[in-house]
Amino acid sequence: MSALKIDVQLSNSVIDAVPRARALEAIGVDGAFSFENSHDLFLPLAAAAPVCSLDLFTNVAIAFPRSPMHLAHTAYDLQLLSEGRFRLGLGSQIKPHIEKRYGSTWHKPVAQMREWVLATKAILDHWQTGAPLRFEGTYTRHTLMTPAFDPGPNPFGVPPVLVGALGPRMTQMAAEVSDGILVMPFNSERHLAERTRPAIERGLDAAGRDPGEVEITIEVIAGVGRTPEELDRARAITGILGFYGSTPAYRPVLDVHGWGDLQPELNRLSKQGDWITMASLIDDEMLHTLAVFGTPEECAAEIERRYGDWADRVCIYFPGYEVTDDLIGDLVTALRAA
Repeated sequence: MSALKIDVQLSNSVIDAVPRARALEAIGVDGAFSFENSHDLFLPLAAAAPVCSLDLFTNVAIAFPRSPMHLAHTAYDLQLLSEGRFRLGLGSQIKPHIEKRYGSTWHKPVAQMREWVLATKAILDHWQTGAPLRFEGTYTRHTLMTPAFDPGPNPFGVPPVLVGALGPRMTQMAAEVSDGILVMPFNSERHLAERTRPAIERGLDAAGRDPGEVEITIEVIAGVGRTPEELDRARAITGILGFYGSTPAYRPVLDVHGWGDLQPELNRLSKQGDWITMASLIDDEMLHTLAVFGTPEECAAEIERRYGDWADRVCIYFPGYEVTDDLIGDLVTALRAA
């Protein structure tokens, strides 16, 4: 059986979270995640926690607009509600969204994220052990905690704090200080080998940590189908690949394959709202390199081949098309047997 644990998306909305959690548990996945979209990402997890036994996590909560104190309180309560099955995944987003959408402040994202992780963990550890709260950083300070605001030790332990990372500096930092790394889904086997894994190793070495101390979750975009019609629908993942490829922060993934010149063209088209042309520029080689595509068995074999010998979990996305629970179940079964 595959050692990889399998996670899929829970729901965009708290309204659908309970039936979706029950359905996913019946399918046989190990965990479910929420993400920042058109709804709050914590409420669906709160709704799902009492009705399932799945691992639950944010993938990812945008860190900088939220105080580490707010993050710690929410993580504590979700750990309590899920009876120890919650992981707090944090991400940085990009400067325009932080400043223009959230109305927050963008500094140096790697240094700032380091502080958010360490501060959140310091608060959680203070509640758990009673050790003095003395976090004084450049971007956030936490030195006051009176009994009225202290929930005390969590009976299910301190929830892990994970970091969504792609670039080498963020990845190295995450390996140094976080409990786990969520490797962003716009990626490739070659980029992982040449950029991501060396950065993880540098971070572990710098902190003197054992690899087992950091959980590695690989996020994968999957186009799954059995019939020609289903595979044609699944090809819609070229849309999200084109969108990710238009973002300057993701150009290094294209660069390692010699496709870097495509990024500015995709970016130009995105500003015109020409999503159809953007998707058409993702050819079959890119599709099979940046995602997995095919039958459940073919996708499972490729996921296991790429990640089975070093990742702990695989987080599978099905963006841009409707995938049936039967297909998800077949993919899960194939991964278990891979």
